[in-house]
Amino acid sequence: MTQNYRIEKDSMGILEVPESALYGAQTQRAIDNFPISGQPMPASFIQALAYVKFACSESNLELGLISDEKASAIQTAAKEIIQGKHLEHFPIDVFQTGSGTSTNMNMNEVIATLAKQLTGVDIHPNDDVNMSQSSNDVIPTSIHVAAAIAVEEQLLPGLEALVQTLEAKEHELAGTVKTGRTHLMDATPIRFDQEISAWRHLILDNIERLKHTQSRLHRLPQGGTAVGTGINADPEFSRLVSANLSTITAVHFEPMENLFVGLSSQDTAVELSGQLNVLATSLMKIANDLRWMNSGPLAGLGEIQLPALQPGSSIMPGKVNPVIPEAVCMVAAQIMGNHNAITVGGQAGNFQLNVMLPMIARNLLESIEIAANAGKVLAEKAIAGFTVNPQNIQEALKVNPILVTALNRVVGYETGAAIAKKAYETGQPVLDVAKSMTELDEETLRKYLNPALLTQGGNPNPDA
Repeated sequence: MTQNYRIEKDSMGILEVPESALYGAQTQRAIDNFPISGQPMPASFIQALAYVKFACSESNLELGLISDEKASAIQTAAKEIIQGKHLEHFPIDVFQTGSGTSTNMNMNEVIATLAKQLTGVDIHPNDDVNMSQSSNDVIPTSIHVAAAIAVEEQLLPGLEALVQTLEAKEHELAGTVKTGRTHLMDATPIRFDQEISAWRHLILDNIERLKHTQSRLHRLPQGGTAVGTGINADPEFSRLVSANLSTITAVHFEPMENLFVGLSSQDTAVELSGQLNVLATSLMKIANDLRWMNSGPLAGLGEIQLPALQPGSSIMPGKVNPVIPEAVCMVAAQIMGNHNAITVGGQAGNFQLNVMLPMIARNLLESIEIAANAGKVLAEKAIAGFTVNPQNIQEALKVNPILVTALNRVVGYETGAAIAKKAYETGQPVLDVAKSMTELDEETLRKYLNPALLTQGGNPNPDA
């Protein structure tokens, strides 16, 4: 199909823009200049940027700087973008000017065009939509707004649901004893509910860390304009924008105490990414534990059976793989990679402006989204539905020579080591070996070597 074009102009001259495009010349220049990845800015960032434009127009209205007619037109257009409409008109590559100016102007142009189409009011992209603003404060503000909304609405609820699923599994498997493992080698017994409680508390700790970071994430640099001094913005503008954003997003925002910080650094983004990096390690640990416990089912540990979700091999009939834990591990790896890039990006605060903002925004929002989704599928499609293989667990417990640890206080470490060694060599149950190598009777040995007793901590004492 033949593409029709219209002529647009900016301060650098004229150029052709697709006839149906809502954007103008500055956006088209950025499209032409940055054919790099084919990845536009995330939809959640574009929606957050529209929230900022909405709040800025309302703040300018309250300050008497813009007419009610123009503010209403800007807000009508911004609402459509907030609702997820017109995203195809934000095609600029993530890898663009480091301040995100191209994306800011993309938004200004789209809102101006939409406002005219929807209300008939003439709106200028710079003079009206960008009033009291600079890309240098709008883009850092939008990073905080987008991340804050995603953490509040997606990530924390997802992690809390994962905690609930883990807690339910603890109750379901309470009292079920299995072989503990350290260094991937047999260790003293542990209960399933104890093992799962560690997973649950890992996630609870991550939730606590994320909530601690929120206090800084909700502070915005809007009002700093070009370099942090607030040139061309009313002194009350920063406070009003935060208040208006709080109203329209239902997330509480407030101005940064020092606006220079918000423009020149991305330390809060790096901090949040760091918390996501910790979460990634927790998710990978849980996923890998599930993979090991599910391994086999005949030649591996075979302690549990994960839900069978899809055929596991194109060549081996009947094979079923732990696909959900594997997917979660890849998500964790991606978050770790994103964190490395964000860390490098955070170092790009050259004087009064960080110049890797689009990449930081893209990676941070991706990490939040995939962490939230991975936690959800891990809970729903792996943890909630796995079952225990009691026969395999009992067989492993019965011949586990490490049970001899319970006899340390009775026969001493050296004798215990000899019993364990012989049990390893012969494959005999520890009880039988201990009976032949000590003067303890079978009844006493059965009490001391009761795996459930060994999960209760302290010095095992069957007569206590």
